[in-house]
Amino acid sequence: MSQYTHSNILVDTQWVFEHLNHPNIRLIQADMNPETYNTGHIPGAVFWNITTDILLPDYRINFDPDIWQKLLENSGITNQTTVITYGDFAATGGLLFWLFKVFGHNDVRVLNGGYQKWLSEGRPVAIDSQLITPTEYQPQTPDANLRAFFDDVQQSIGKSDTVLVDVRTPQEYNGEWFFMQPPQGTERAGHIPGAVSVYYELALNEDGTFKSVEELQTLYSSKNITSDKEVITYCAVGGRSAHTWFVLKYLLGYSKVRNYDGSWNEWSRIPNIAIE
Repeated sequence: MSQYTHSNILVDTQWVFEHLNHPNIRLIQADMNPETYNTGHIPGAVFWNITTDILLPDYRINFDPDIWQKLLENSGITNQTTVITYGDFAATGGLLFWLFKVFGHNDVRVLNGGYQKWLSEGRPVAIDSQLITPTEYQPQTPDANLRAFFDDVQQSIGKSDTVLVDVRTPQEYNGEWFFMQPPQGTERAGHIPGAVSVYYELALNEDGTFKSVEELQTLYSSKNITSDKEVITYCAVGGRSAHTWFVLKYLLGYSKVRNYDGSWNEWSRIPNIAIE
């Protein structure tokens, strides 16, 4: 069985268990609701609230370097810290990995299987919040090369050397849902013209771990998503699509893949823009 292109950026539950008390490793658990952290988390993990720490009120991702710097410093992270990302939500590890890379953090890894696998193996769980000694952190200017913007997406439509990958649920792609419910008021549901639908969770096994290289290659190549093309992933707000970006770029080694973090939240709200 083939190895992932960057297999070192995935860590398993045993590795994390053996390194729980390592002074230069910081576990980050991110979720939409702090109750998921308060009812149990991996010992030593710091909680990030996706809604308030990562997203702006309009559900765009916050790329303010000052906000990012403060968040990392309050989490006890330095530029030399090895960061392990995970969450109760399957896409969280990939989203955080992408964000850390956007801001130039060197050593960030994803817990394969996330909190779901940790719990299923009966590993230790903590309920107390982690006491953190603030650090100093120097973020880099956000790397625009890892992001796709509205103009990039619009210009890519109809190009044979570019593929748009919609990683949302089939209901969102087909226009039945806007985010996770039927559209309300002026909300427009559907997908970007020409986008290919590949639900992000199809890259995962039942236990939340990533499928093998061979299975992933079959999944994406069957939709004509190949490494010779420019690939742009998108979802609702850029989180699930960051997960697929991670799979394509770091597990399969695609060199030309970007995450459209504006995603459907931006595209669908632009007047007179084409949708299918």
